[in-house]
Amino acid sequence: MPQSAAIIGGIQRLVLYETRARYFLVGSNHAQTKHRVLKIDRTEPKDLVIIDDKHVYNQQEVRELLGRLDLGNRTKISQKGSSGLSRTVSAFGIVGFVRFLEGYYIVLITKRRKMADIGGHSIYKIEDTTMIYIPNDSVRVTHPDEARYLRIFQNVDLSSNFYFSYSYDLSHSLQYNLTLLQRPYEQWSSAASSTEEEVHTQSKQDSFDIFEDEGLPTKVVYGLYNEPYYKYVWNGKLLERVKDIVHHDWLMYIIHGFCGQSKLLIYGRPVHITLIARRSSKFAGTRFLKRGANCEGDVANEVETEQVVHDASVMSFTAGSYSSYVQVRGSVPLYWSQDISTMMPKPPIRLDQADPYAYVAGLHFDQMLQRFGSPIIILNLVKKREKRKHEKILSEELFRAVVNLNQFLPPSHCIDYIAWDMARYTKSKLCNVLDRLSMIAENVVKRTGFFINRSDFYCHTLRPDERWGDVGGQITSTGRLQTGVLRTNCVDCLDRTNTAQFMVGKCALAYQLYALGMIDKPKLQFDTDCVRLFEELYEDHGDTLSLQYGGSQLVHRVKTYRKIAPWTQHSKDIMQTLSRYYSNAFSDADRQDAINLFLQVYQPSEFKPHLWELPTDFYLHHTSTMAIPQDRRSYTLWWSEGVLSYLPVPYDEVPCEENMNKVKVKRMNQLDESIDIYTEFFKPYELTSFDDTFCIAMTNSAREFMPKTVGADPNPFTVRKPEETGKSVLGKSSKEETILQRKTAASAPPPPSEEAISSTSEDDSEEDREDEGTVSQRSTPIKLLTESGESSRTQEEVYQQHMAKEPYGLNLAEFPSEDDLLVYQRFAHLGESQHRVERTEHINPANIICLEPVSCFPEDSIYAVLPPQVGKNSQEVFEGHVMTGQGQRLAFDCGCQKKKGKRDEGRLPSNAHTHSVNVLTGHWSQHHCLVSL
Repeated sequence: MPQSAAIIGGIQRLVLYETRARYFLVGSNHAQTKHRVLKIDRTEPKDLVIIDDKHVYNQQEVRELLGRLDLGNRTKISQKGSSGLSRTVSAFGIVGFVRFLEGYYIVLITKRRKMADIGGHSIYKIEDTTMIYIPNDSVRVTHPDEARYLRIFQNVDLSSNFYFSYSYDLSHSLQYNLTLLQRPYEQWSSAASSTEEEVHTQSKQDSFDIFEDEGLPTKVVYGLYNEPYYKYVWNGKLLERVKDIVHHDWLMYIIHGFCGQSKLLIYGRPVHITLIARRSSKFAGTRFLKRGANCEGDVANEVETEQVVHDASVMSFTAGSYSSYVQVRGSVPLYWSQDISTMMPKPPIRLDQADPYAYVAGLHFDQMLQRFGSPIIILNLVKKREKRKHEKILSEELFRAVVNLNQFLPPSHCIDYIAWDMARYTKSKLCNVLDRLSMIAENVVKRTGFFINRSDFYCHTLRPDERWGDVGGQITSTGRLQTGVLRTNCVDCLDRTNTAQFMVGKCALAYQLYALGMIDKPKLQFDTDCVRLFEELYEDHGDTLSLQYGGSQLVHRVKTYRKIAPWTQHSKDIMQTLSRYYSNAFSDADRQDAINLFLQVYQPSEFKPHLWELPTDFYLHHTSTMAIPQDRRSYTLWWSEGVLSYLPVPYDEVPCEENMNKVKVKRMNQLDESIDIYTEFFKPYELTSFDDTFCIAMTNSAREFMPKTVGADPNPFTVRKPEETGKSVLGKSSKEETILQRKTAASAPPPPSEEAISSTSEDDSEEDREDEGTVSQRSTPIKLLTESGESSRTQEEVYQQHMAKEPYGLNLAEFPSEDDLLVYQRFAHLGESQHRVERTEHINPANIICLEPVSCFPEDSIYAVLPPQVGKNSQEVFEGHVMTGQGQRLAFDCGCQKKKGKRDEGRLPSNAHTHSVNVLTGHWSQHHCLVSL
């Protein structure tokens, strides 16, 4: 049976060479053993002319080709002095080609940084790019508005959270990519509608079966590469012009969103946790300018978040253990917006169009059924009770839409709708928000299941758990598949949504680790190294998505809803709110224009208004608004054909003819370097520094989160007290935090009101109280005896004041003793006095406080130290030892007052005595010393 493997991109390094008439783009694999060449014409002022010979060159052939081009392009005058071919720039990939009002530009990636590794496939973040104008200056026809379009296009910062991979399809989930490899070859051969001879012929043209012609023993490997999911591709339009012209190795698709990876060490066994967020390129924009959905069912701020967990000790996709879980966030799929004509923090919500048959919602959920299968679970976190209708408008309309769509679906595949007013419950003292989210998460994960490419381990039989039996999804011979997805939304899909997704992800992570045989039960607790590492990943993920859509980082975090956020967090929340408000009011319009131009939603032309002249971009995103649809979809059969017949399995993953046509099959040699993951990952052909490798820079649970104390439990699933952890609640070490609290104790703000989001509720479980009690003590520092007048208070008064400041139910076992209080008072007095002493002033501790000296130095303070004096006799003894070592003899008097004729008890005979001096301290000690040397 032939094997199938994902193809690693054959072009990872680019060099752009320039002549007056041509650009030559030379691409090579990482080892620079195979090369391809693109020829780009520079004599066309407005058209893009690219020639790809589809030939694979070796290194010698490329050098000869470049040499001939150099000689052929030299002028007669400068035949000897200059070169006809000049090197312009080195790059790592092509973002695309774009044209405004003049000629085409090429956008190249000039700097990259590795962010994650999945099965040996590296994921990179774009660090820097360059735009190069293709036409020659002699044929360039200038336009006055070209520079302005160029500035708008460059407002999309490609160095901020754009990701790519040469070998791994980032636009699809891990489940799709791995199930693609597991399909038998018979399906590929029948779906490709071509014989093996045709596939082999294409392989010959691409010069891949280089060993087969020589009669060497080979093992055929069929490489697979499929069309990306263009909804999450951000440079699809930029590559559309050359997609059918060049070899697919030149095409590299980028996604926008977030990618982060951390290493969880379980007694030395590495487990990588990867978080990938894919932001939709359809109906994309900024917060107040893109709300709801467009006419094609694409919603604003739609992000697919996938968490991948795999055992990093085995790198191969076929031999390793991999698990993933996917969830989605997105705006409410209705025609709605907010009026931003008046400057106010919360513009009123309005429904723009009447949609009694939930047509746009049907289009949106049809897309979800195709990609994720069933059940589709909606977690709606918007408010349901308000004095004035604001968010409630969306709740009521979404509920009507779901009810209308469900009446036509089979009962087993109906859309589940969960409405929960998270903001209201946060303010209430009768509900623990995270406990309620944990219950919802447990129910969701059990219904959708998760993906794992391994069947159940034997350890599940040895350590059975009752929750494992009723986990949903589809069980296959090779593992499990996730069927269905959770769709979470609030109004902005930022703060509340991120916390809810974190809780669902935390529950899914427990099941994933249990399925991989890492833990004995599918449950994880807060304040463990594992959950803290996962929480940090999700906070970075939430901050990144919030900056992209709302213009600021998260305002309310997981710690806010756990009610353990420090007082300093309130000022940060205010600043983030102001930053978000400023961004929405002043900079969002420019960012929206840049996104529209980058995604080619708007394409400049001399025959239509400029982008900045448009009063609204509504008609750019709602293309069918002005046209009368000829084939409007049925209001009752609102799903695509064939979707229901395969549920609960997603239609996109079904090996049907339509999906097979999206996958290209290539026959190649097993020894071909383009599929050698080991060589690509370890790079034995180049010199690398161990300190610069990605595995060292990756966040490590043992290094960043495990306690540094000797004898600490290395288990990352052990609940730790905050003062034991490597990173405290404030993100600093315990020592730094204590110093900071001493400085800010006197200026600590009063407790917030009951309606504040960080107020302490009384309905916390007993478990949370025990875990959070210490955090609360450290979050609200206490100032007891920092003034001299406070020393006259009784212990009972101190205790009552302490209990008044601590509303968390802390009980002291016994009162501090009088001696302890006196020491504390002296310590505070000493600290106050030290700050008033000048550096040049002589310090006398007796003037401040009576202390017993513990040093043998006559004077010892933080400003001056007076070492003890060495006597003359000691110096002579020392000099004698030194001279003896140099071979000299010296007679001296050791200073002993031994009298002749007397012999003390314990003394040596008269020709020697036992007194000598310690030359460093001046103290006498006993050893054998001759009088004459």
